[in-house]
Amino acid sequence: MKTLGKKIRLLRHQKGWSQEDVAKRLDISIPAFSKIETGITDVNLSRLEQIATLFEMNVVQLLTFNDTEEQEKYQSELETLTTKLQDRETEVISLQKKIIDLYEELRHTKVLA
Repeated sequence: MKTLGKKIRLLRHQKGWSQEDVAKRLDISIPAFSKIETGITDVNLSRLEQIATLFEMNVVQLLTFNDTEEQEKYQSELETLTTKLQDRETEVISLQKKIIDLYEELRHTKVLA
């Protein structure tokens, strides 16, 4: 059950929810939900269905959810964002160079005047 708890915790983090948020949605206490995530409490089928519904999946999807698939998805997203960030950094450097060139040109015209 510990792997199920890890899957639930990962799904919760992906939604940006706190344990309190999920506990309220499941109508249970925060400690009770914490015990589900840590694997201390075994989850019965009705609670499992409730958790799966909360994360917009069915029980089979919840039980077979593989975080490596999610990691691959996020790795691809991370690579895309890294490329965009590098492009922006290049753009910023180019703009900084233009500012320096304009400053030097302005300084040069003041010296000549």
